[in-house]
Amino acid sequence: MSNEVKVIFANNPIVSGNAAIKQFVANQKAGHSSILIGETHYIVVKECKEKDMTLEKVRATAGNIARDVSAQKAETAIVEAQVLSDAYTKLDKGSVLTAFTEGWELGAYQFVTYKSDVTAFQTKLHVVGDEAKPFVEAGKIRAAATAFSRDLMNELSNVLNPETFPEVLKNNFEGTGVEVNVFDKEKLKEMKMNGVLTVARGSIYKPSFVELVYKGDASKPLVALVGKGVTFDTGGISLKGGKDLSDMRMDMGGAAAVSGALTLLAKSNAKVNVVALIPIVENMPDNTSVLPGEVITYKNGLTVQVGNTDAEGRLILADALIRAGEWKADYIVDIATLTGAIVNALGTEIGGVFGDEELSAQMKKIGDQNGDFIWPMPLVDAYEKSLDSDYADMNNISSLGGAGSITAGLFLRRFVPKESKWLHVDMAGMMSKNSASGYYAKSATGYGARLLADFTTYVSN
Repeated sequence: MSNEVKVIFANNPIVSGNAAIKQFVANQKAGHSSILIGETHYIVVKECKEKDMTLEKVRATAGNIARDVSAQKAETAIVEAQVLSDAYTKLDKGSVLTAFTEGWELGAYQFVTYKSDVTAFQTKLHVVGDEAKPFVEAGKIRAAATAFSRDLMNELSNVLNPETFPEVLKNNFEGTGVEVNVFDKEKLKEMKMNGVLTVARGSIYKPSFVELVYKGDASKPLVALVGKGVTFDTGGISLKGGKDLSDMRMDMGGAAAVSGALTLLAKSNAKVNVVALIPIVENMPDNTSVLPGEVITYKNGLTVQVGNTDAEGRLILADALIRAGEWKADYIVDIATLTGAIVNALGTEIGGVFGDEELSAQMKKIGDQNGDFIWPMPLVDAYEKSLDSDYADMNNISSLGGAGSITAGLFLRRFVPKESKWLHVDMAGMMSKNSASGYYAKSATGYGARLLADFTTYVSN
């Protein structure tokens, strides 16, 4: 393939004016094909039917093309803004430009840090059009924030751990409007974050708690984004089964999501008032680890019996929810790779959201637009009693045989301040992809960064 390619669509006059090329395009099965017309190399995209015209389709198309031409080492790809808008007439022109750029940047994403014979390469996208620049820039910012979340999730657990994670965040937000506050183990003892301290007992790494504060407009309602930061989850004493647990380094996907969201908001100069709360631990079995049956006393006075040490995420999120109450947050959204049950319920193409029904419905609409798909789930009060404990106020696991994602949400709800509107996002099925498709690589997804940033912007307007 030549160093420069041009992206056009099947309805382009260049295609429709040449019978042989028109027939070739009509027979193409893939979403795009490479054609040499004269001395110019074109990528011709199949015409999108009106019923399929969505921003997600735009992102996916761009991602597939970017991955293809990047693999062939094309240096530059050119697309005219007007060509894009003509191809997706049903959609807003600016949104199409942003979505195409976002999909392009993410489609060529690679995490090759530990491959000795591979160097990351991405074909540069050049969008031609006087009015395209701000929309293209927005797409790049959105993609970069999501890519940052992906990088965090893909990183090895001996590299990204509770002691190094805060330093990575400090470096990422240097020079931005985000204030990074890091609380170490001694400070956590003062703050009585006993869930975090208990889960971290078996690890060689000391726990930490990070607060990312961004005041784009301090007059706006305060939104607290809470992200589960378990840098590796063995299950603790209640050890996980399975031949390959390497993906458990991604159990900090919630922390990656809120970190990406703050990156997107700050780089976009969003007029919002937001704090990200990130409890960071490693869950390991050791002679110092928490044992099933032990009881944790939280700062708010609630006591929890640890029925299973592999249900550790909710134990550290409880501390963060209490902290959100101390911040007097108007809105709280926690996000976590929390339960396998949500995967059984919704699979691997959509996350689940629990809590305020009106906000859940709005979050679904936001996800439908930005590609972080989510589905409202119920919190069934009748299941509350399944969390009863003979030794404490509650158990961290349910006595039911099913409804695991619901009872996990019910557990978290007990730590939510009454004054706040609250949502809980279970992203366990969304943390990674098993194959490359659209703008997703075969690796971490970066799910949640766009969802939380866009939701924060929505409730701030």
